Amino acid sequence: MNKLSLVLSFLLLSISTVTTAQTAKEIAYLVYNKQSPSNGESDMTMTLINKKGHERVRVLHQYFIDLEAVEKQLMFFKSPADVKNTAFMNWTYNEEEDKNDDQWLYLPALKKVKRISNSNKDNDFMGSDFTYEDMEKRSPERDSHTLVASEMFNGEAVWVLEAIPLAEEQYSKKVAWVSKEKLTPLKVEFYDEDEELLKTLFIKDIENMEGFWIVIDQEMVNHQNKHATKIGLENIVINSGVLPSKFTQREMQKGL
Repeated sequence: MNKLSLVLSFLLLSISTVTTAQTAKEIAYLVYNKQSPSNGESDMTMTLINKKGHERVRVLHQYFIDLEAVEKQLMFFKSPADVKNTAFMNWTYNEEEDKNDDQWLYLPALKKVKRISNSNKDNDFMGSDFTYEDMEKRSPERDSHTLVASEMFNGEAVWVLEAIPLAEEQYSKKVAWVSKEKLTPLKVEFYDEDEELLKTLFIKDIENMEGFWIVIDQEMVNHQNKHATKIGLENIVINSGVLPSKFTQREMQKGL
């Protein structure tokens, strides 16, 4: 299943209640290994907000498919004109494959599909407050996990998990408030290399559709540059029948 990792990501989570005591790593794996629909699609609105409060709105359509060995996501920008027909594709491999996510960006002005290298995954995704790495589904094996607390947050029972990367990366750590019922973060704090708070992801609305929890509205706030990005989903179709053949570089170039 794909993430709207984040992300940027389209988070579809199965209903699950955990009643036994869990270690931090076990909790991380509960989220990572959650059940998901086999495929789907939705409309997406991405709103970029600068420090003066001025907004730029981008409209997209996205598809996803879970093929067990690999989860694939494909996004097409529909408007405004300066980004129309731009496409982004992400492939997440299961842990047995032991591979980093593959990502591609199609820029119609260049008429070329560009592969996003690992060294460039800390760059902003299309001017948003999400990076390309934020769009990935991150394996728990890449971090050291600590269960900081078990508490209530916005009326929900949550675990507070701290994740510190085992290798040097763009974030020195992340702290997530994870719903025990929905197995999804309700809030995530991202810290820079100096361990200063850089960004916070707020999950604004989650709905249950066909047995899956779907993040409808989310906002990433950059505290250092005073910029923010809101993402909202509409017209969500679970198990829409999208085929594996949709997720190719050729389809990126063809557009919607």
